[in-house]
Amino acid sequence: MSNKRKMYIWAYAFISAPILGFLLFAMIPICFSVYVSFTKYSGYHAPELTGADNYVRLLAHDPLFWKTLKNTIYSALSIPFGMMLSLAIAIALNQKIVGIRLFRTAFFLPTISSVVAMTLLWKWIFNADYGLLNIFLGWFGITGPAWLSSEAWAMPAMILQGIWSGLGFNMVLYLAALQGVPRSLYEAAEIDGAGGWQRFVKVTIPCISPTTLYILITSIIGAMQDFPRFQIMTEGGPNYSTTTIVYYLFQNAFRYMEMGYASAMAWMLGILLMTITLLNFWLSRRWVHYE
Repeated sequence: MSNKRKMYIWAYAFISAPILGFLLFAMIPICFSVYVSFTKYSGYHAPELTGADNYVRLLAHDPLFWKTLKNTIYSALSIPFGMMLSLAIAIALNQKIVGIRLFRTAFFLPTISSVVAMTLLWKWIFNADYGLLNIFLGWFGITGPAWLSSEAWAMPAMILQGIWSGLGFNMVLYLAALQGVPRSLYEAAEIDGAGGWQRFVKVTIPCISPTTLYILITSIIGAMQDFPRFQIMTEGGPNYSTTTIVYYLFQNAFRYMEMGYASAMAWMLGILLMTITLLNFWLSRRWVHYE
């Protein structure tokens, strides 16, 4: 056996494990979920083929699906604010000042902390009776609302917590992008008479645009799949005002045992995410600069 043949054998042996893992634990379940989405399936009995009934029910006869989708989109509207705040923090932490590493660590810490622990902490902060936020508002004579038990305030509270939890990761990405901007571009712009704001708009923003696109797409995908925070903090209430589409999917699959209907919902969400992602890539040709 030649050395080249041995190299190929060893190469295929090393990549066989992840390929088999993908086929067994990803591809086969994905294909099965496509089939199940066209059936009535509880998980306990054999699937019963029903055609496109699950999709018809989803789109035409389930107003709660559209409400949860609206809730999810409403929650995702916070993404631009989170991105702008992350960029502002990254710019501040890109300065050479004493103790900058401590500040960077402090902002990144929530990213590596337990989601459950951080969510329970915020649940305490939003408590209507003894939460820190209402105590702080009380110092200024403002009576804080019942954040998590009010239909009007529950989702804004979740959005606020979501922005905070995503700051650290996005900040690190922006910080790396800012440090990769060539110093010569700033010097050339300064020689041409560009002020600080002009250098930021004409140099910084275009140079970090690939990172902005990455953060935008991953943030949208993450927001559309957001689930643990809502389950822990509000359990989708009050009156489904904070029930996201993935939480509703979870309820149908594991509380009501409607696996077929939940699979149809998952594929509709997947198609929606694919459409949004492709649209972002298509629009990015106008504002993302790779050189």
